[in-house]
Amino acid sequence: MPTVELSVGTIDYQDTGGDGPILVFLHGLIMDGSVWRHVVSELRSDYRCVLPTWPLGGHRHPMLPDADLSLHALGLLIGEFLERLDLRAVTLVQNDWGGAQVLIAHGGSERMARLVLTACEAFDNYPPRPARPIVLAAKIPGGLALMMQAHRLRMVRRAPGGWGWMSKRPVPTAVMETWFHPATTNKSIRRDLAKYVTSVPARQVLLEWAARGATFQKPVLVVWAREDRMMPSDHGRRLAQLYPDAQLVEIDDSYTLIPEDQPAQLGTAMRDFLSRTHPSAPVQRADPAAR
Repeated sequence: MPTVELSVGTIDYQDTGGDGPILVFLHGLIMDGSVWRHVVSELRSDYRCVLPTWPLGGHRHPMLPDADLSLHALGLLIGEFLERLDLRAVTLVQNDWGGAQVLIAHGGSERMARLVLTACEAFDNYPPRPARPIVLAAKIPGGLALMMQAHRLRMVRRAPGGWGWMSKRPVPTAVMETWFHPATTNKSIRRDLAKYVTSVPARQVLLEWAARGATFQKPVLVVWAREDRMMPSDHGRRLAQLYPDAQLVEIDDSYTLIPEDQPAQLGTAMRDFLSRTHPSAPVQRADPAAR
Protein backbone atom coordinates (compact mmCIF):
# COMPACT_ATOMS: atom_id res chain seq x y z
CA MET A 1 0.00 0.00 0.00
CA PRO A 2 1.44 3.42 -0.91
CA THR A 3 2.16 5.97 1.80
CA VAL A 4 2.53 9.73 2.01
CA GLU A 5 4.40 11.76 4.61
CA LEU A 6 2.24 14.48 6.12
CA SER A 7 2.97 16.86 8.97
CA VAL A 8 1.53 14.43 11.54
CA GLY A 9 3.26 11.29 10.24
CA THR A 10 2.92 8.52 7.66
CA ILE A 11 -0.49 8.03 6.07
CA ASP A 12 -1.42 4.87 4.12
CA TYR A 13 -3.73 5.21 1.15
CA GLN A 14 -5.14 3.19 -1.71
CA ASP A 15 -5.40 4.54 -5.24
CA THR A 16 -7.24 2.75 -8.04
CA GLY A 17 -5.51 4.99 -10.58
CA GLY A 18 -6.81 5.95 -13.99
CA ASP A 19 -7.66 9.20 -15.71
CA GLY A 20 -11.22 9.57 -14.49
CA PRO A 21 -12.51 12.25 -12.13
CA ILE A 22 -10.99 11.89 -8.67
CA LEU A 23 -13.02 10.68 -5.69
CA VAL A 24 -11.37 10.83 -2.25
CA PHE A 25 -13.16 8.70 0.35
CA LEU A 26 -13.04 9.43 4.09
CA HIS A 27 -13.91 6.85 6.74
CA GLY A 28 -14.90 7.06 10.39
CA LEU A 29 -13.57 6.13 13.80
CA ILE A 30 -11.66 2.85 14.23
CA MET A 31 -11.96 1.73 10.62
CA ASP A 32 -10.22 2.29 7.29
CA GLY A 33 -11.01 2.81 3.63
CA SER A 34 -12.26 -0.76 3.25
CA VAL A 35 -15.65 0.44 4.50
CA TRP A 36 -15.98 1.79 0.94
CA ARG A 37 -14.93 -1.44 -0.82
CA HIS A 38 -18.36 -2.23 -2.32
CA VAL A 39 -19.00 1.32 -3.51
CA VAL A 40 -15.53 1.62 -5.00
CA SER A 41 -16.01 -1.64 -6.91
CA GLU A 42 -19.03 -0.03 -8.60
CA LEU A 43 -17.32 3.26 -9.43
CA ARG A 44 -13.69 2.47 -10.15
CA SER A 45 -14.25 1.74 -13.83
CA ASP A 46 -15.09 5.40 -14.44
CA TYR A 47 -13.50 7.21 -11.51
CA ARG A 48 -10.12 7.34 -9.84
CA CYS A 49 -10.78 6.37 -6.22
CA VAL A 50 -8.32 7.42 -3.50
CA LEU A 51 -8.80 6.08 0.03
CA PRO A 52 -6.54 7.40 2.81
CA THR A 53 -6.40 5.61 6.17
CA TRP A 54 -6.97 8.47 8.57
CA PRO A 55 -5.38 8.45 12.08
CA LEU A 56 -8.68 7.66 13.81
CA GLY A 57 -7.72 4.36 15.43
CA GLY A 58 -7.68 2.04 12.41
CA HIS A 59 -4.32 3.32 11.14
CA ARG A 60 -1.24 1.08 11.08
CA HIS A 61 1.51 3.68 11.53
CA PRO A 62 1.53 5.64 14.80
CA MET A 63 1.63 9.37 14.25
CA LEU A 64 4.47 11.55 15.54
CA PRO A 65 4.39 11.81 19.34
CA ASP A 66 3.77 15.56 19.25
CA ALA A 67 1.24 15.44 16.37
CA ASP A 68 -1.88 17.55 16.72
CA LEU A 69 -4.72 15.08 16.12
CA SER A 70 -7.60 17.27 17.19
CA LEU A 71 -10.78 17.49 15.15
CA HIS A 72 -9.66 20.88 13.84
CA ALA A 73 -6.20 19.61 12.84
CA LEU A 74 -7.46 16.43 11.17
CA GLY A 75 -10.01 18.41 9.21
CA LEU A 76 -7.24 20.61 7.83
CA LEU A 77 -5.10 17.51 7.22
CA ILE A 78 -7.52 16.52 4.46
CA GLY A 79 -6.40 19.62 2.56
CA GLU A 80 -2.76 18.79 3.22
CA PHE A 81 -3.29 15.28 1.84
CA LEU A 82 -4.87 16.62 -1.34
CA GLU A 83 -2.04 19.12 -1.77
CA ARG A 84 0.75 16.62 -1.13
CA LEU A 85 -0.64 14.24 -3.78
CA ASP A 86 -1.51 17.21 -6.02
CA LEU A 87 -5.12 16.09 -6.34
CA ARG A 88 -7.35 18.70 -7.97
CA ALA A 89 -11.06 19.02 -8.78
CA VAL A 90 -11.68 16.36 -6.16
CA THR A 91 -15.04 15.02 -5.07
CA LEU A 92 -14.70 14.43 -1.33
CA VAL A 93 -16.87 11.53 -0.12
CA GLN A 94 -17.44 11.12 3.60
CA ASN A 95 -19.17 8.66 5.92
CA ASP A 96 -19.48 8.63 9.73
CA TRP A 97 -16.72 11.16 10.48
CA GLY A 98 -17.32 14.89 10.00
CA GLY A 99 -13.90 16.15 8.94
CA ALA A 100 -14.93 17.46 5.52
CA GLN A 101 -17.19 20.08 7.10
CA VAL A 102 -14.30 21.19 9.33
CA LEU A 103 -12.06 21.63 6.27
CA ILE A 104 -14.72 23.74 4.55
CA ALA A 105 -15.31 25.81 7.69
CA HIS A 106 -11.66 26.80 7.73
CA GLY A 107 -11.34 27.72 4.06
CA GLY A 108 -9.53 24.66 2.75
CA SER A 109 -11.84 23.62 -0.06
CA GLU A 110 -10.02 25.09 -3.06
CA ARG A 111 -9.09 21.64 -4.42
CA MET A 112 -12.65 20.37 -4.07
CA ALA A 113 -15.11 20.30 -6.97
CA ARG A 114 -17.97 18.47 -5.25
CA LEU A 115 -18.89 17.02 -1.87
CA VAL A 116 -20.76 13.86 -0.92
CA LEU A 117 -21.85 13.54 2.72
CA THR A 118 -23.24 10.16 3.73
CA ALA A 119 -24.67 9.74 7.25
CA CYS A 120 -21.96 11.60 9.13
CA GLU A 121 -21.25 13.77 12.14
CA ALA A 122 -22.66 17.25 11.67
CA PHE A 123 -23.59 20.38 13.58
CA ASP A 124 -22.97 19.59 17.28
CA ASN A 125 -23.15 15.79 16.97
CA TYR A 126 -19.43 15.16 17.65
CA PRO A 127 -19.21 12.40 18.71
CA PRO A 128 -22.73 10.95 18.40
CA ARG A 129 -24.32 10.41 21.78
CA PRO A 130 -24.21 6.56 21.66
CA ALA A 131 -20.46 6.75 20.94
CA ARG A 132 -19.57 9.07 23.81
CA PRO A 133 -18.44 6.29 26.19
CA ILE A 134 -15.25 6.13 24.11
CA VAL A 135 -14.46 9.67 25.27
CA LEU A 136 -14.81 8.60 28.90
CA ALA A 137 -12.66 5.53 28.25
CA ALA A 138 -9.95 7.69 26.69
CA LYS A 139 -9.77 9.81 29.83
CA ILE A 140 -9.18 6.82 32.12
CA PRO A 141 -5.71 5.21 32.19
CA GLY A 142 -6.02 1.91 30.39
CA GLY A 143 -9.63 2.62 29.46
CA LEU A 144 -9.21 2.41 25.70
CA ALA A 145 -7.17 -0.78 25.99
CA LEU A 146 -9.97 -2.42 27.99
CA MET A 147 -12.59 -1.19 25.52
CA MET A 148 -10.69 -2.60 22.55
CA GLN A 149 -10.18 -5.94 24.29
CA ALA A 150 -13.91 -6.14 24.99
CA HIS A 151 -14.59 -5.60 21.30
CA ARG A 152 -12.90 -8.87 20.49
CA LEU A 153 -16.25 -10.42 21.44
CA ARG A 154 -18.95 -10.55 18.79
CA MET A 155 -21.69 -9.89 21.36
CA VAL A 156 -19.98 -6.60 22.27
CA ARG A 157 -19.44 -5.61 18.65
CA ARG A 158 -23.12 -6.05 17.84
CA ALA A 159 -24.45 -4.58 21.08
CA PRO A 160 -27.10 -1.83 20.82
CA GLY A 161 -25.70 1.62 21.41
CA GLY A 162 -22.34 0.74 19.87
CA TRP A 163 -21.30 -0.96 16.65
CA GLY A 164 -24.65 -2.72 16.59
CA TRP A 165 -26.14 0.66 15.73
CA MET A 166 -23.54 1.43 13.07
CA SER A 167 -24.80 -1.12 10.54
CA LYS A 168 -27.99 -3.17 10.33
CA ARG A 169 -26.03 -6.09 8.93
CA PRO A 170 -22.88 -7.32 10.70
CA VAL A 171 -19.65 -6.15 9.12
CA PRO A 172 -17.69 -9.28 8.09
CA THR A 173 -15.46 -10.51 10.90
CA ALA A 174 -12.30 -10.34 8.79
CA VAL A 175 -12.98 -6.68 7.95
CA MET A 176 -13.64 -5.73 11.57
CA GLU A 177 -10.50 -7.58 12.68
CA THR A 178 -8.50 -5.42 10.30
CA TRP A 179 -10.17 -2.26 11.61
CA PHE A 180 -9.75 -3.07 15.31
CA HIS A 181 -6.32 -4.73 15.29
CA PRO A 182 -4.18 -1.56 15.40
CA ALA A 183 -5.90 0.02 18.42
CA THR A 184 -6.18 -3.36 20.16
CA THR A 185 -2.49 -4.22 19.90
CA ASN A 186 -0.60 -0.92 19.68
CA LYS A 187 -0.41 1.52 22.58
CA SER A 188 0.74 4.35 20.30
CA ILE A 189 -2.30 3.92 18.08
CA ARG A 190 -4.51 4.17 21.17
CA ARG A 191 -2.60 7.32 22.13
CA ASP A 192 -3.47 8.82 18.73
CA LEU A 193 -7.10 7.79 19.08
CA ALA A 194 -7.31 9.32 22.56
CA LYS A 195 -5.94 12.61 21.25
CA TYR A 196 -8.74 12.80 18.75
CA VAL A 197 -11.71 11.72 20.84
CA THR A 198 -10.79 14.12 23.68
CA SER A 199 -10.29 17.09 21.34
CA VAL A 200 -13.84 17.98 20.33
CA PRO A 201 -14.52 21.68 20.99
CA ALA A 202 -17.53 23.18 22.73
CA ARG A 203 -21.01 22.93 21.21
CA GLN A 204 -21.10 26.61 20.24
CA VAL A 205 -17.81 26.30 18.36
CA LEU A 206 -19.12 23.27 16.46
CA LEU A 207 -22.27 25.12 15.48
CA GLU A 208 -20.23 28.12 14.30
CA TRP A 209 -18.10 25.83 12.13
CA ALA A 210 -21.23 24.18 10.72
CA ALA A 211 -22.76 27.52 9.78
CA ARG A 212 -19.73 28.31 7.62
CA GLY A 213 -20.75 25.45 5.33
CA ALA A 214 -23.10 27.91 3.63
CA THR A 215 -20.02 29.45 1.98
CA PHE A 216 -19.40 26.26 -0.04
CA GLN A 217 -21.01 27.01 -3.40
CA LYS A 218 -20.15 23.78 -5.26
CA PRO A 219 -22.48 20.80 -5.77
CA VAL A 220 -23.24 18.73 -2.67
CA LEU A 221 -24.97 15.37 -2.37
CA VAL A 222 -26.32 14.43 1.06
CA VAL A 223 -27.22 10.76 1.52
CA TRP A 224 -28.87 9.83 4.82
CA ALA A 225 -30.27 6.65 6.33
CA ARG A 226 -33.86 7.07 7.46
CA GLU A 227 -33.32 4.59 10.32
CA ASP A 228 -29.98 5.98 11.49
CA ARG A 229 -29.51 5.71 15.24
CA MET A 230 -26.18 7.57 15.43
CA MET A 231 -26.76 10.56 13.18
CA PRO A 232 -30.08 12.39 13.81
CA SER A 233 -32.52 11.96 10.96
CA ASP A 234 -33.10 15.69 10.62
CA HIS A 235 -29.38 16.38 10.13
CA GLY A 236 -29.49 15.16 6.55
CA ARG A 237 -32.29 17.58 5.75
CA ARG A 238 -30.54 20.41 7.61
CA LEU A 239 -27.31 19.83 5.68
CA ALA A 240 -29.18 19.84 2.37
CA GLN A 241 -30.69 23.20 3.36
CA LEU A 242 -27.37 24.60 4.57
CA TYR A 243 -25.39 24.21 1.34
CA PRO A 244 -26.52 26.53 -1.49
CA ASP A 245 -26.29 23.84 -4.18
CA ALA A 246 -27.34 20.61 -2.50
CA GLN A 247 -29.65 17.67 -2.98
CA LEU A 248 -30.81 15.03 -0.50
CA VAL A 249 -31.26 11.30 -1.02
CA GLU A 250 -32.70 9.25 1.84
CA ILE A 251 -31.95 5.53 2.06
CA ASP A 252 -34.15 2.83 3.60
CA ASP A 253 -33.01 -0.28 5.46
CA SER A 254 -29.69 1.12 6.65
CA TYR A 255 -27.94 2.58 9.65
CA THR A 256 -24.91 4.92 9.58
CA LEU A 257 -22.64 2.67 7.53
CA ILE A 258 -24.59 3.04 4.30
CA PRO A 259 -21.53 1.78 2.33
CA GLU A 260 -21.96 -1.52 4.23
CA ASP A 261 -25.75 -1.75 4.42
CA GLN A 262 -26.80 -0.34 1.05
CA PRO A 263 -23.75 0.04 -1.19
CA ALA A 264 -25.71 -0.48 -4.43
CA GLN A 265 -28.22 2.26 -3.60
CA LEU A 266 -25.42 4.57 -2.52
CA GLY A 267 -23.39 3.82 -5.63
CA THR A 268 -26.39 4.56 -7.84
CA ALA A 269 -27.08 7.85 -6.06
CA MET A 270 -23.44 8.87 -6.36
CA ARG A 271 -23.14 7.90 -10.01
CA ASP A 272 -26.28 9.87 -10.85
CA PHE A 273 -25.00 12.91 -8.95
CA LEU A 274 -21.52 12.72 -10.45
CA SER A 275 -22.76 12.21 -14.00
CA ARG A 276 -24.98 15.28 -14.00
CA THR A 277 -22.84 17.74 -12.07
CA HIS A 278 -19.78 19.59 -13.20
CA PRO A 279 -17.53 21.99 -11.26
CA SER A 280 -18.73 24.87 -13.42
CA ALA A 281 -22.39 23.79 -13.76
CA PRO A 282 -24.50 24.01 -10.56
CA VAL A 283 -27.22 21.47 -9.93
CA GLN A 284 -30.79 22.74 -10.16
CA ARG A 285 -31.84 22.92 -6.53
CA ALA A 286 -34.74 20.60 -5.74
CA ASP A 287 -37.88 21.79 -4.05
CA PRO A 288 -37.44 20.83 -0.33
CA ALA A 289 -41.09 19.81 -0.20
CA ALA A 290 -40.46 17.19 -2.86
CA ARG A 291 -37.59 15.53 -1.03
